[in-house]
Amino acid sequence: MKRVFLIVLDSVGIGEMPDAADFGDEGSNTLAAAAASPYFSMPNMKKLGLFNIEGVSCRPGEEKPSGAVGRMTEVSKGKDTTIGHWEIAGVISPEPLPTFPEGFPRELLDAFEKETGRGVLCNLPYSGTEVIKDYGREHVETGKLIVYTSADSVFQIAAHESVVPIDELYHYCEIARRLCTGKFGVGRVIARPFEGEWPYQRTSRRHDYSLKPPKATMLDVIKEAGMEVLAVGKINDIFAGQGITDMVRTAGNAEGIDRTLEYMNRDFEGLCFTNLVDYDMLYGHRNDVDGYARALTYFDERLPELLASLKDDDILMITADHGCDPSTPSTDHSREYTPLVIAGPGIRPGVNLGTRSSFADTAATILDYLGAKGDVSGVSFLSQILQRR
Repeated sequence: MKRVFLIVLDSVGIGEMPDAADFGDEGSNTLAAAAASPYFSMPNMKKLGLFNIEGVSCRPGEEKPSGAVGRMTEVSKGKDTTIGHWEIAGVISPEPLPTFPEGFPRELLDAFEKETGRGVLCNLPYSGTEVIKDYGREHVETGKLIVYTSADSVFQIAAHESVVPIDELYHYCEIARRLCTGKFGVGRVIARPFEGEWPYQRTSRRHDYSLKPPKATMLDVIKEAGMEVLAVGKINDIFAGQGITDMVRTAGNAEGIDRTLEYMNRDFEGLCFTNLVDYDMLYGHRNDVDGYARALTYFDERLPELLASLKDDDILMITADHGCDPSTPSTDHSREYTPLVIAGPGIRPGVNLGTRSSFADTAATILDYLGAKGDVSGVSFLSQILQRR
C-alpha cells in the first residue's frame, strides 16, 4: 500500500531566484535569515541532507545524508500561497493573479456593500495585526467591515466576533468570493476574525476561500484513480476542496503535525498533503527572525516522530511554496527557490537532484509512484530516488 506524505513548510525559501529583482526580492534568503538566530537548530533535517541542497550554505552539509534532496524552481509568475501550491500539485500559472496595491476599485466594493448591507473600512494593503489596531475601534462602533489586501492576491475581511458572528463573517466571505472573479479574481478571500479589547487579538478561526485551480491537479488525478487525498491545515482551502477526500483544519504547526501523525496511523493508499502555516503567518510577515527560527527548530524536534511512523512503502516529502524572509524590510512573500527533502525506507540515501526546473516535478513524481495517470506538468525524478529492491 503506497502512501506519500507531502509537508509544505509555508514560506521556507532557501535563497533568491534569478528573477527575484523583478519581484523586489533581491537578497532574500529565508532559511539563512532564520539560521542566523541563536534559536535555530535543525540537526535532524541536516542528517536528511537539508544543508547539502544546492545554494544552501548557512550550515555545513552532512557527510552521508540519509535522505534525498533537491532545489525547486518556481516557474509560475507569482510568489503567493495559491500559485505555489498549485505548481507543487502540477499546475503552472503563466500569468500572475491580480493584486490591488491601491485598494479595490469602487465597482467591486459597491457590489460587496450592497450584498452584505455593511459599509467598508480601510481598503488598502495592510498588515493584518496593524489593521485591527488602526481600524478595530471604528469597526466596533459602526459595524463596518475592515476590508484590506496585501502584496499578495487576497481580499481580506476582518471583523470582531462580538460584532459579526463567525458564521456571518464566513457568509460575507462567500459573497466576496463570488464577486471576485474575472479581473477581480484574487487567489484567496480570507476571513480574519478577532476578539477582545483594544489592542485586539486575532482568533484561530481564519478561513480561506480560494479560486478553483484552472485545471486538474495531482489531487484530482489521485482521487479519480480511487485513492485517498487527505488534507491537513489550509490545503483544503487552497484547492477550494477540489480533489480532497478527507480534511482537517488546524490552529497551528503543532496541531498540523499531530493531525499528520494521526493520518499516518490510518490505513489508506494515496496522498496526505499538509501545510504548516506558522512560519509565514506568525513570523515571516511580522519580521520575527527568532520566532521563525524557533518554529523551524520545533519542526525539527518533531521530525523523528514523523520518520518513525513511516511504513515500508511510505515516502515523506518536505518542501515549501515560496519565501518570506523575516530579516528584510519587506513583510511580504519573497521570490525564492524552495527545498525538497525526501525520506523513507525505500529512498536511496545521499541522492542530490540538483536544481529542478519546476515545483511541478514533485507532482509528477508522486503520481509516478502511486501509478496514477494524469495530465499535469513536471518531470518525475522517481527513478533517481528509489532504492532498487
